[in-house]
Amino acid sequence: MTDFGKLYDSKILSADQAVESIPRKANVAFGLGPSNPPALLSALARRVEARELDRVHLFYQLAHEAAKPLFKTQYLDRISFHPNFLSYVDRAFMKEAGSNSVVDFLPSYLWQLPRVFSEFNHMNVFMITVSPMDKHGYFSLGTSCDYSSTVAGDCDMLMVEVNKHMPRVFGENLVHVSQVHSIVENDVPLIQLLDKPATAKDIKIGAMIAELVPDGACLQFGIGSIPNSVALSLLGHKDLGIHTEMLTSSVADLYEAGTVTNVRKNIHRYKTVFTLCWGSQRLYELIDDNPSIESYPAWHINDPAVIQQNDNVISVNSIVEIDLFGQVNSEFIHGREFSGVGGQRDFMSGAFRSKGGKSFLAFHSTTNDGKTSKIVPALTGLVTDSRMEPMYVVTENGITNLKGKTNSQRALSLIDLAAPEFRQELLNAAKEMALVK
Repeated sequence: MTDFGKLYDSKILSADQAVESIPRKANVAFGLGPSNPPALLSALARRVEARELDRVHLFYQLAHEAAKPLFKTQYLDRISFHPNFLSYVDRAFMKEAGSNSVVDFLPSYLWQLPRVFSEFNHMNVFMITVSPMDKHGYFSLGTSCDYSSTVAGDCDMLMVEVNKHMPRVFGENLVHVSQVHSIVENDVPLIQLLDKPATAKDIKIGAMIAELVPDGACLQFGIGSIPNSVALSLLGHKDLGIHTEMLTSSVADLYEAGTVTNVRKNIHRYKTVFTLCWGSQRLYELIDDNPSIESYPAWHINDPAVIQQNDNVISVNSIVEIDLFGQVNSEFIHGREFSGVGGQRDFMSGAFRSKGGKSFLAFHSTTNDGKTSKIVPALTGLVTDSRMEPMYVVTENGITNLKGKTNSQRALSLIDLAAPEFRQELLNAAKEMALVK
């Protein structure tokens, strides 16, 4: 029997030693969120600082504190930043630089991203935090299967940062020690994503959506206090299933209540499946070594053709704004990219194809200060979802199903969901646009 321990030991390096093998010009990607490898990213920044790299094209999603050493304006002659989903790190960097152009956004639906990162932008190096190796020589990608499993198997050099805090997750998210170029050991707590307290509006919206969710439904939740409120309103439901892009802390509540059984799913029956996970320590402990929870690549989890195979798929996501035609902006604020496309459209499409499926776009009718309506005559940002995509639209003022509605019916039903102080203004705009008489 192969002694994988010896193979492991032969590949252990310090982070600085590991990054020495990166060529002066390279495409480099790293795992998202909790999978950002802090030691390797800091070592990469030190090579950039020393001008030992001429041009690094950096591809990633959801950079956080671990990646911040790379985000310096003085490195712009040596690093090009290509996120598919922006975080506070990118936004702070753009603000510091006084220009949005320092980040060169790469648009892609999440289900297509593994191919985009591996085939159309082949990676010379991929860095990611992984769980400790098992006796068979396998590391688990833990919280980050998404594009990571594909790129890890396709890159020229796979560098793993082994962290005992990374959960070991079942599914199609393993890499073998024989695939790994270098191993860095670094035990640091995983970054958590803690929930914000739900507001009265969140709770009201969550209750409205929950009324339309049948027992046995298969759920996808986006991120934020509204999806979390929906989950809390579902605690009394039975035999719910989970097939979701991002596994969030609200799922832990449903698990503990015995609400999630996955027994009525047609695919991945009895299993909660996801492609990325970011939440509380309690969530990380839930997914660790749990045979009822599995992770798969985004090209599988987020493929509408896969999503539709389960009945009663329920998709819940939030948006930035929606116009009177039903076009949706979920990523652009103040004239610039704020977040990204993610998998919202993937699940909207999959839910509609699902027997009994429903997709919900849920949001507060105004911005937090109450001065700006999120229901607008025309979008101020890019179109994330075309007017043909939305199904149910929900604010604290009500709920409407846009499917089957004409342009005028859509406009009037959306105006009814707006804050009262903006309705006359929206109605006047609808008349000027010849949407209503």
